[in-house]
Amino acid sequence: MNIHKNNNTMELLEKLNWRYATKAMNGEKVAQEKIDTIIEAASLAPTSSGLQPFEIIMITNPDVKAKIRAIAWDQSVVTDCSHLLVFAAWDTYTEERINKMFDLTNEVRGFKNQGWEDYRQMLLSSYPQRDAEYNFNHAARQAYIAFSQAIAAAAFEGVDATPMEGFDPAALDEILNLREKGLRSCVMLPLGYRDLENDWLANLKKVRKSKDDLLTIID
Repeated sequence: MNIHKNNNTMELLEKLNWRYATKAMNGEKVAQEKIDTIIEAASLAPTSSGLQPFEIIMITNPDVKAKIRAIAWDQSVVTDCSHLLVFAAWDTYTEERINKMFDLTNEVRGFKNQGWEDYRQMLLSSYPQRDAEYNFNHAARQAYIAFSQAIAAAAFEGVDATPMEGFDPAALDEILNLREKGLRSCVMLPLGYRDLENDWLANLKKVRKSKDDLLTIID
């Protein structure tokens, strides 16, 4: 498969090759404008029906990070990162949540569309009636799309990131009072800068499947 790679494409691929799941961070603070860009990139991610059924909790408080490290297999990046992002999905879909996003769309666009309103009614007649666990899993998959986009944005900004599922979700929910907000934690993303002297993974080659093993083309 031939893909013409212009300078922008090459830069993106270079950044993605540069990034890795950082195992040790040096505590250096990431500039706020870089954090803002990463959050905006996550916000711009596509989600099913445009509902954005998740929230992002950004933690810089050292005491809170220490509590989270204790329920995250004592991983040092939790406390040594600059900013800790927690992606938390809706615990279920409700009429209020669906209506809020549809109303926001109408407000931003400045008009109502009958097809869009019919689609709203279709969701209202199905999503809130589904099993809550099914709905949470669906919402969590949407959160992961934004999570992945945040990782790419971090790489583009030269910021290290560590995708983390290695934590006790129930304990994290309790620390952050997520259940009271109708949320459940999915995944965490510490942001910071790599500690080259103490990160065993920093200088190892990136390993990925070959394209033959990864890609099937049907033409």
